[in-house]
Formats: sequence, C-alpha cells, structure tokens
Amino acid sequence: MMKKPILMLAMAGLALSSPVLADTYRATNWLQPIHTLNSEPYQKFSKELDKATQGRIAFTVYSGGTLVPAKATLQALRDGTAQLGIVYPGYTPAELPLNNVLVDLGFLVKDPMAAAFAYTEINLRDKDLIQEWQKQGVLFAGGYSTPSYNFMCVKPIRNLADMKGKKIRTAGGTQTDWVSSAGGVPVSVPIGDVYTGLARGSIDCTMAEVPNLINSKFIEVAKSITRLDMGTVPGATYVLNPAFWKDLSAGDKKLMVTQMAKGLADQQIAYAARAKQALQEAEGKIEIIQPDQDLKDALQKFRASYIKALPQDSMKERRIKDPSSLIARYSELEAKWHDLLEKTDRNDAQAVAALLEKELYGKVDLNTLVAQ
Repeated sequence: MMKKPILMLAMAGLALSSPVLADTYRATNWLQPIHTLNSEPYQKFSKELDKATQGRIAFTVYSGGTLVPAKATLQALRDGTAQLGIVYPGYTPAELPLNNVLVDLGFLVKDPMAAAFAYTEINLRDKDLIQEWQKQGVLFAGGYSTPSYNFMCVKPIRNLADMKGKKIRTAGGTQTDWVSSAGGVPVSVPIGDVYTGLARGSIDCTMAEVPNLINSKFIEVAKSITRLDMGTVPGATYVLNPAFWKDLSAGDKKLMVTQMAKGLADQQIAYAARAKQALQEAEGKIEIIQPDQDLKDALQKFRASYIKALPQDSMKERRIKDPSSLIARYSELEAKWHDLLEKTDRNDAQAVAALLEKELYGKVDLNTLVAQ
C-alpha cells in the first residue's frame, strides 16, 4: 500500500533536484561559421546568451543555408521554421522596399560602424520601417554594415583612365551604375565564382569588401587592391519570430536584448579587425594602390548625382512614396552615431555595447521591440 506514495515522493524529489529543461531554438544563417556575420553575432552570441539565461534560451545555429537558403529566411522566420535569422533586404526587394532604399544609401557610407548602428536605430524607431517588418510577420532587432568595398584587380586601377573597358564584377544596383559611369564594364558573377574569374582572366577586377582578400582568398589571384572606398552593404543581423519573442519572460527578453547589443558591437569590431588584417597580409604580396585624384573626383561626382536622383528613382523602381524624409532621417542618424563613436573606444566591445544600450536598446519597449 505504501509503494505508490513512496514512488510519487521519489519522482517529486527527482523533479526538484533536476535542472529546468530549456527549449532549444533554431537560428538560421546562410553564411559559413567562420564568416564575421556568423562567428560573432551567432556562434559567439548563442553561447553567451545560453550562459546569461542559464540555459533557458539555447539556440542551435544552422549555418551555410543548411536550414533554409538566404532568400527563404523571411518565410522561415514567419512560419516558425526558425526563431532567429539574418536577413539581407537585397534578396527580397519586393517585400522590403524601404529597407532597400537604405541598402542603396550604403554606397555613400564612409563609417561602417556608424552605418550599422544608424540602420539599427532607424529600423527600431521609424514607424514605416517597423510596419514593413511586421507586414512580413517578423520583428527586427538589430543590423550590420560590411566594411568598405574596394577594387581588387589582376589589371590595376590607378586612375579614371584605367577604368575604361575593364571587366569589373559588381553586386548589381548602384555598383553597376558607378562602374558604367566611370567607363568600366560591369559583370554579374556569383561571389563564389570570382576567384576563378580573376585567376582565368574572364574578369579584370571585382568590387568587394576588404576582408574578402582573405575570406574569399582573392589575395591569391589579385595583383592589386585600389583603396577607393566605395560604400558598404547594410542588412539585418537579428530578425525574430514574433511568437518566440512573445513567449519569453520579461527578464529573458532584457537579457537577450543586452546580448544582441553585445553581438552588434562584436560583429562591427571583428569586421574592422578583419579588414585591417587583410590589408596587413596584402603588404608585400599584392600592390596596394592609393587612387589618383581624378578617380576620387569621379566617384564624388557620381555620388552627388546618385543621391539627388535616389528619391525619384526609388519611387519609380520600388513603387513607394517619396522616401526623401527617410533618407534625411537615416543620414542624421549616421552622423549622430559617428559623433558618438568618436568619443568611444571602437575596439572595446563592452564600451560599444554599453553605448548601444544607453542610446538605443535601453529605450526599446521589450514587448514590441520599438524604441521609445
């Protein structure tokens, strides 16, 4: 007669002495684990979040598109296939037209870290951008900016005349327009085929972010890099499934927001360090060219005409209302973050994360992920 109560007591004791079992969530990142936008804000972030929440929020990170391909990330986050993912708006221009205006503005960026944080703030504050994400059934939580794009060539570009007739791989859009305006021949080649294209001579140059000298091993086939900074590419580091976010406790939401701020700081610092490392490794291996003034002047002239035409072009191509006020707000935020970062040690992840907390994440409504 005593066996059942004893068994029940034993089970209760086991339950009390066992750790709380946490849900394991899925994060999707189409980049490889060694890529900066995976290694820092996903691999490192997930470990630190697991520790901060004592295992209550544990992510399995699916890398290299093993869960879903890049273009399917929004759908996967919407339907719950993944709870967290990285989104590049350029892959879904019809779904994220306003964010693609911000991507277009990336060509004008001179301070990648300020650009990343300005992109983050405007997406957390601007009602039209917030609604754009909500319309896709997801929540935006943080953004990134690549380092500056340069020319990496087998036939060097030193001046404007060197551009004429050069077959230059671009990522499309504004880069294509710039190369054409300078006399080059834009070529559409997947990034995975650029190494072979440079090695075989089917392309003369590629426009690429500086770390790709070593990340994509272009240093092995390129003969030179022209240090003409031609903007950056922004995107969303952290996009969330709303049901996942809603189910978290207020305390865990706060802990995750804190870790996301640290993740953004880590990614931008690592990106800058990787670019510096790439240039250091390039010394003595390939020629590092400082562009002549006429090439810099041509770029400045293109940028001036580009920004003037961007609102009208965006209205026509993206079928949106006049984005002039959005462009102005973003530009103000980028200038604001540049000034803030000038007073901060950009190499100190804790200091940069603290700045993000103070200026932005500390003002975010934890339920809606909207900055107040």
